[in-house]
Amino acid sequence: MQDILCHIHSLMPMRYAARVASVSRTFLRSWRSHPSLAFSNFDEVFGIGLKTFKLQIYDMKYAPRDNLDSWLRIAVTPQIEVLFLDLRSMSAKYNFPCSLLSGESLRYLFLASCNFHPGIELGCLRSLTRLWLHKVHITDGELGCLLSNSFALEQLELYHCSKIICLKIPCLQQLHHLEVLSCANLQVIESKATNLSSLSFKVDLRMQLSLGETSRIKKLYMSCSKVAFYARTELLSSMRNLETLTCSIHEAVDTPMLPSKFLHLKFLNIVLDGGTFDYFSLISFLEASPSLETFVLRVLPLRVECLSVFEDPSVLRTMPEQCHVKLRRVTIINFSSAKSMVELACHILESTTSLEHLTLDTTFGIRRCSDNKSAKCLGMRRERLVEAQRALLAAQTYIKPKVPSTVEYNILEPCSRCHAVEP
Repeated sequence: MQDILCHIHSLMPMRYAARVASVSRTFLRSWRSHPSLAFSNFDEVFGIGLKTFKLQIYDMKYAPRDNLDSWLRIAVTPQIEVLFLDLRSMSAKYNFPCSLLSGESLRYLFLASCNFHPGIELGCLRSLTRLWLHKVHITDGELGCLLSNSFALEQLELYHCSKIICLKIPCLQQLHHLEVLSCANLQVIESKATNLSSLSFKVDLRMQLSLGETSRIKKLYMSCSKVAFYARTELLSSMRNLETLTCSIHEAVDTPMLPSKFLHLKFLNIVLDGGTFDYFSLISFLEASPSLETFVLRVLPLRVECLSVFEDPSVLRTMPEQCHVKLRRVTIINFSSAKSMVELACHILESTTSLEHLTLDTTFGIRRCSDNKSAKCLGMRRERLVEAQRALLAAQTYIKPKVPSTVEYNILEPCSRCHAVEP
């Protein structure tokens, strides 16, 4: 009978299993052997997998600091495989007890907003494949000690870790993904990992960057000042086998036209977040990518608007000598009436023989009520709604007449039910 009750308990959602355990000794014993525990302030259940403990605290009234150590010591056993601890609501940093990480089964470690000071006594984490640190206070030496004992590490992700100044990655043969975003004081990244294939950086280009062998890198995200120039110059010589490139561009400059090529690049995503920009100059990226299949341009809404096509009567610029023979899908998010953006769209239509889909989104990609996930579209300011109407007119006047019958053309405009423009 007890085995049957324990089996029933194991099938319950976490929320109900905890409630039943509070009133039944039989269920309490079953609860203690539950293989996966996950908690949050909202009493939600997050099932990540077996032998998993996940704790998210958004309000300290749910988890006094004095209880955290005891909770972790009970939950984090030598058999734990996944540990996720998110303490972003805490005003002072919690000192994570590193002695808990002595087991050899730990595969995934996710820590947010705590002090983490592993030393030489930590030992080898021979099963750790993913390390994710967000706003964690850890020094260069401590992180280096942890990495040198994580021979199976495949993914390393660091976000807002301000104590790290020099990131040195040892020769980790399994490491294929490195992500370093907004680590404000980082000055040096030196990697001896030879099999990196995916990189994400949000850094200052004045930082010393030594990645060793980069021929295996196929996926790159970069966000920093002067990234457009860097992508079209240094990247071409160091990462020639790139297949996916995402650039977040902050500078208000034009991109240079160079003879070198991204011969293997298939997916290009450009995010513009700066001042005025000559969108037509982005043709240099298309010209440098003869294998490109998908091009996405996202213009963030806080940008300074460029000269409208309706305010400049001069003839649209063209580059008829160029031809893109593999480009199939193009999306422009936050499409406007800016003359250089109209010129870019027209150039793509006139020079791309392989184009299958063209999407122009005048709403900068906001969530829509029509997607059945929201009762109402996200708000748009009146000036953006007015510009969206001008963008629609520009597309109707200059772009739609150039769309071949073989191309699926979509123009996305603000929802008339949620966004009525007042006169």
